[in-house]
Order: sequence, then C-alpha cells, then structure tokens
Amino acid sequence: MVYGYSLAFTEGNPFIGSFDKLFLKGVTPDSIAATFSKGVGISELVYVAFQGAFAAITVALVLGAFAERIKFSAVLVFSVIWFTFAYCPIAHIVWYWAGPDGYTSADAAAKLNATAGYMFNKGALDFAGGTVVHINAAVAGLVGAFMVGKRVGLGKESFAPHSLTLTMIGASLLWVGWFGFNAGSALEANGTAALAFVNTWIATAAAALSWLLAEWLIKGKPSMLGAASGAVAGLVAITPAAGFVGVVGGLVIGLLAGVVCLWGVNGLKKLLGADDALDVFGVHGVGGILGALLTGVFASPSLGGTGVWDYVANKVADGYSIFDQLIIQATGIGMTILISGVVAIIAFWLVNMFIGLRVPEDEEREGLDISSHGESAYHY
Repeated sequence: MVYGYSLAFTEGNPFIGSFDKLFLKGVTPDSIAATFSKGVGISELVYVAFQGAFAAITVALVLGAFAERIKFSAVLVFSVIWFTFAYCPIAHIVWYWAGPDGYTSADAAAKLNATAGYMFNKGALDFAGGTVVHINAAVAGLVGAFMVGKRVGLGKESFAPHSLTLTMIGASLLWVGWFGFNAGSALEANGTAALAFVNTWIATAAAALSWLLAEWLIKGKPSMLGAASGAVAGLVAITPAAGFVGVVGGLVIGLLAGVVCLWGVNGLKKLLGADDALDVFGVHGVGGILGALLTGVFASPSLGGTGVWDYVANKVADGYSIFDQLIIQATGIGMTILISGVVAIIAFWLVNMFIGLRVPEDEEREGLDISSHGESAYHY
C-alpha cells in the first residue's frame, strides 16, 4: 500500500515502476484495473489486495529456508530490503503492462509494449508467479540458508516434522488457497480461470501421486509427508502454466514435478550442501524452473495450449514456436535468479553487519518460540 504497488504496477521503465501511486494515491472505489479482455475491468482496490497477497506470500516463502535459527529483527529488515529491490522489480518486469484496450493497431501495440515490463514485452509467459513468486523466493532462500548457516545438531539429531497431522492440514489449506492464487490470476470469472482451476486440480493430484510412487520405489514405503510434498511441487510447477496449457499438459507437468522435486529435496540438496530447512529451493526453485520451462512447451496450440493472444487481430497469434518460447522462458528464469540472488546476498550481508543473522546457540537449542518471542506453541 505504501510503495510496493506503485513500484510494481505503474508505468516507469522496463525494470521498475514509478512513485505515482504512493499510499495508493489516486486509487479510489471507482478506479478500474485492466484485465486480459478488452473492455473488461475490475476494481483496482481488489487488484491491489490480490497483488498484496502475492507479495506477502513470496516474502514468507523465503523464510522457510533458514527457519529455526535466524534473529527475528534480521528477518524483518531483510524482508523490507528484499521486497523493495527484488520482489517489486521482478513483479514489474514480468507482469506490468498497460492492459489490452489500447491495442488497436500495430503502431499502438508497439508503443504500449515499450511501456511494459522487460520480460512481459519479450513475451514471457508466467500466469500466476512461477518466476515472480517461486523462483524469486527460492533463490533468496537458498542464499539465506548458506549465509545464515546450518542448524545446530543437523546430521546428528532428528529434524523430522513435529506433527504430520498439521503438515497434512497445512498442505490441504495450501491446495485450496492455491485455486484462488492460480484461477484468480485470470482476473475474471471466465474460461481461462476455469482452465487454470482445473489444471491446478489435475497437476497437483498427479504430482502427489508421482512423488508417492517414486518414494515407494526408492524407500520401500509411501509416506504422508511425501504425498504432501508432491502436492506442493505440483502446485508450484503448474503456477506459471495454469491458464496457458491444456489439461493433458497440466497432467504431464504434474507427473514430472513430483519426480523432479523429489530429486530436488534429496539429490540436489546433498549436492548443494545448504541447510534449506523446509526445502524451499528443492520444491519451489526446482518446481518453478521446471514449470516455467514446460509452460513454453505446452502452451503451444499444437500440444493443446492456448498459444499467445494477438490483441490487435483479436485472435490467437499464428506461428507459435516452442523453441523460441523456451528461450524467452529461460531468459526470464535467468533474470529472476540473477536479481533475486544479488539482492539477497547484499541484503543478508548488510543485515549481518548491522544486526547479526544468527541467534546464540543456547537460544537456538531452547527454541525460538520461547527465546525470541516468549511464548510456547504447546502447553502440557
């Protein structure tokens, strides 16, 4: 409300917006935000709240990578720096455009494209935040896991989830909420929202199943934790693709996400050697990259996708090239990794210099609920 919406969603340059809507200046109950259909708008205040939820969840997601060992004051200061210099620019780069109404001719379209975010103008497809939310947060989380350091006792003591019941409830809440996240990104109650909704249902179920089966083969037993992790992997991977791919594309993305993210939290995690406490990079980073790339493949009309809409001709654009779209998708992934990583390194370094990142070892062993906040999750 103070400055994030203005930086992300006003016209500025290809990499950042302006200060024109500080404190939501000029945004009234009568203000209308553009959707993806000509002549259709929604209340801008609703759009502000929707985008505010994306921003909040992305910052929260970063924190899972270094849970249980960082100072709360460090979390707060890091969050402000990273939100300002990584989240807002990437949201602008990937999602900002002037809306469809002005696309009346090739010349008008060229002028409007020049005012859009850099990757939007390039034609990057990110329906609901594969780059903006998941890859963005995962990279910052991985940097944090390295810079904060490993938890005391890691490798010597068990760090299993303390309550599989709450894990199941949490995963279920995420799945239900994600329908709003993905289907809501259509900004209208239309066929695109329905497609995003159904893809979010199919891909998630498929990923839960493929993770479960792969785990069963490798470890000899299928687990509730594996099914929940697989579901989240499917949700992540379908996020950039949800409104662009057909239902078979959604199914394939989900099946692949479960297996690839299982590798992400086991094989890749060992290779990296970082203590990513809640597998933010293994699920959201790996799943986000996989989903962003496969969006470029399965958005092709030849594979049942919606293609790219030509707002001047008011029809699906001709000549979709999977190879060309993959290059665009990879560029968006690379730009997200670079911006998020660099900003995170600088932010953690500054916070460490002025505040310090780690709590003392005795406070970490006691638990941050008690030592940092003076409260306990359970009273027996």
